[in-house]
Amino acid sequence: MPRRILLVCGGNTCRSAMAEAMVRSLIESGSYPEDWTVESAGVGAVDGDPATDNAIAVLAELGLDLGGHRARMLTREMIAKADTILAMEGRHLERILELDPLAAPRARLLAASDIADPFGGGVEVYRRTRDEIQRYIAAGLG
Repeated sequence: MPRRILLVCGGNTCRSAMAEAMVRSLIESGSYPEDWTVESAGVGAVDGDPATDNAIAVLAELGLDLGGHRARMLTREMIAKADTILAMEGRHLERILELDPLAAPRARLLAASDIADPFGGGVEVYRRTRDEIQRYIAAGLG
């Protein structure tokens, strides 16, 4: 049975979208077991919104294509199906647990503290966010 990883942020157009693409690349490269699946969602996402231009640009620098990403609103069903749920901020983790209190053993922050939202920032801000996410993913998803 595949292990499902769910990455969560606010709008699902920057942080969790970038993280999803990075984890998917690691799965496809064999760095993680091939039976793992990954998806992302946002606690305030507008279904169907594309990734931001800067998120697309900074992932392209890594050879990853985020152009086809479409935002999805976080649902109780997504949470229930996930084996590991990683939030970008404490408030996202709180919303996950509001939707499904039983997810507590499977949900945590990706980093030791909040990963700042780059939305509205320049490409350098997105690069810093991308690199921070990449460091935590590389450290292991546990």
